[in-house]
Amino acid sequence: MTLTWTQLRDLRCGELEGAADGWGRASNRADAGRDRIETQMLNGLRSSQHGQAASAAVGRLRQLSSNLQYVYTECGLLRTTLNSMAHELRAQQRALRDALDDAESLKLTVHADGSVTYPAAGEALIDGRPLPGGTASADAAPGLLPPSGLVAPNPNAAKAQDIADRVAKAVRTAAEIDWRYAPILRRLKAEEGLKVPDATWTDAAGDAAAVRGAARGYLKEGIPLDASPAERKAWWAALTDEQREEYLAVYPDQIGNLDGIPALVRDAANRDNLQLLMGKLEGRDDTKSETQLAGLREIDRQLREGRQPPMFLLGIGDEGNGRAIVSFGNPDTSRNVSAYVPGLSTALDEDFAKNDLKRARDTAIGTQIHDPSSAAIVWLGYDAPQTPITDPLGAFAVMGDERAEKGGLAYNSFMRGLEAANENENPHLTAIGHSYGSRTVGAAAQQGGGIPGVDDIILVGSPGVGVDHAEELGVGKEHVFVGAAENDMVTKLPSKQQSAVGAVGLIAAGPVVSYIAGDIADQGDDDLWFGKDPASEAFGARRFPVDDGQRLLSSRGISFDAHSQYFDPDRDSSSANSIALIAAGKPERVKAEEYR
Repeated sequence: MTLTWTQLRDLRCGELEGAADGWGRASNRADAGRDRIETQMLNGLRSSQHGQAASAAVGRLRQLSSNLQYVYTECGLLRTTLNSMAHELRAQQRALRDALDDAESLKLTVHADGSVTYPAAGEALIDGRPLPGGTASADAAPGLLPPSGLVAPNPNAAKAQDIADRVAKAVRTAAEIDWRYAPILRRLKAEEGLKVPDATWTDAAGDAAAVRGAARGYLKEGIPLDASPAERKAWWAALTDEQREEYLAVYPDQIGNLDGIPALVRDAANRDNLQLLMGKLEGRDDTKSETQLAGLREIDRQLREGRQPPMFLLGIGDEGNGRAIVSFGNPDTSRNVSAYVPGLSTALDEDFAKNDLKRARDTAIGTQIHDPSSAAIVWLGYDAPQTPITDPLGAFAVMGDERAEKGGLAYNSFMRGLEAANENENPHLTAIGHSYGSRTVGAAAQQGGGIPGVDDIILVGSPGVGVDHAEELGVGKEHVFVGAAENDMVTKLPSKQQSAVGAVGLIAAGPVVSYIAGDIADQGDDDLWFGKDPASEAFGARRFPVDDGQRLLSSRGISFDAHSQYFDPDRDSSSANSIALIAAGKPERVKAEEYR
């Protein structure tokens, strides 16, 4: 059926918006039900009931929560689809109405087929008679006017042609809108059954992508991607509840990763986006997708466990080597917030989801012993260099500064967002860099104004930070703390000037050969690959005691444990407690260790 201008004129967009409101209410009810399950029922059941029956009940509640999350997502997409469609159709109704109003004021007649009749007007140059009227149609050849001999055309002809063209354009555009949205509305339906399997989330990911594509500028153009975190916070606060709900439904990936948005909002958006990402990667057989899917599933598992301190998913994504930002404790309400940057070989995989999240959780638990108002974050917001085994270019990346510089920019944006969103008058922020992550923290500290809001910097397992003196990091050398295990080879990598052999070893055989070659060349020198050794007296930071760690080479083979135990209260309680004290704003209680 062909759309006519009278149908467009009489279209009741309010009915589309009313239907959208109804789907919005259904989405909100599903979200409220899911929230009640996650925050009340599951927590209460775990704390009061134990045994096989309790475990079965927890499993069923989790399934119900997943079902409600799916309902929330799909109903939210329906709401935004209908609202976006109404929004675009209203624009064409306004364009049509303007054309009809102009026609009426000019005493032109618009016919049912869209043609426009104009009356006689003007006068002939020869006999002075009025020039005859006529009919303009949008399908007439452009620029073709009725012949008039030696006289100018009827002055109404061009006006009538303009109105005919405007009417036709409004109708044609409205028909295109209807054509674009119809298949999306048809696909927004649930499969039969009481469970939401992975395949259904795959479909949901496709649904979300389709709605984003169709909605075009309805919502996305309003997201302040280029604004400061403080401006984004103000933008979000000024939105209506309905606008917030639509953004969360259609753009959870954008809102969830937008620095400056409140942590509770980012967490809600990212938990939804997590399901969509898992659905997107499900079934793909490439190594990257399988690796990231394993990491996402492990993060999802921990989120559903209801761990303490409570988890907040502040960022998630599959770009590059993957993105994940997880906080243990609410960073908006906590007085003390630390953000740990991991280093070499870190990517969104199962190892990261288990071990790097544990480091942040251990830090949160330790910090809360000294001050309950504390949160600890693991920040994977950049592409850390990979090892030559997993990435042939990884050796060159870890030797260079480029990824640290890019990561430093992203880290500063995130920290600026933490500062803007925190509800305390003067929160205590701590930047923590481990391994190559310390180089990234160093890069962030050297960018204009330093790391936003940061009071203290902790560097552990560091190969250097890009500067030779602690005071160059922008917080004062008395607020820069260093942990370096005696058997951590990364803290003894040779400088670029010291040993070409070490550099060749790093490329050809990895860090073990580089370490051995560099250790021979480095007799008492305090220069490392990325500058002065942070544990040296010349650097000027405050070194705290850590366990020596297992030797790199022993009868049991090669061990890198000395590089990975700084945060672990069981394997290195001295280091873990020092990190916790600093993050809690109590550095005066940290013991001192001799410089190298």
